[in-house]
Amino acid sequence: MKFRFLLWALGLLMARASRTNAAFQQQLQGKDLVFQMQTLDGRIARHFIVKDMRVSSRRGMHSAPAFAIAFKDAIYGFATLQADNKQLAFMQGIQEKNIQIKGNPALVIWFQGLMKYLKPRKKNRP
Repeated sequence: MKFRFLLWALGLLMARASRTNAAFQQQLQGKDLVFQMQTLDGRIARHFIVKDMRVSSRRGMHSAPAFAIAFKDAIYGFATLQADNKQLAFMQGIQEKNIQIKGNPALVIWFQGLMKYLKPRKKNRP
């Protein structure tokens, strides 16, 4: 349940950033694609649509995503996406075959670059 909620929240964050964050919008320029994140068995899946510099998401599998990131299970997917060092967690997961990438790996790197724009801003405190 946590993994499904996290994917939904990720969709909301990307949708908002695509409307309000100029740097995020710049990364979307020229992209028209669908990607998805899922468990290996496909029981939990969410696809994300990038079109006209906006991001939206839908539950379930897409018939032809540009790339898909499949985690061995929901618990592992949640832990990886919540890891402090996501890049390291992804690399280890891929090496250990707990994460499978289907489709264009260059787009996966592009997606990981998008994630830095979704980090919460630190509030300046006096």
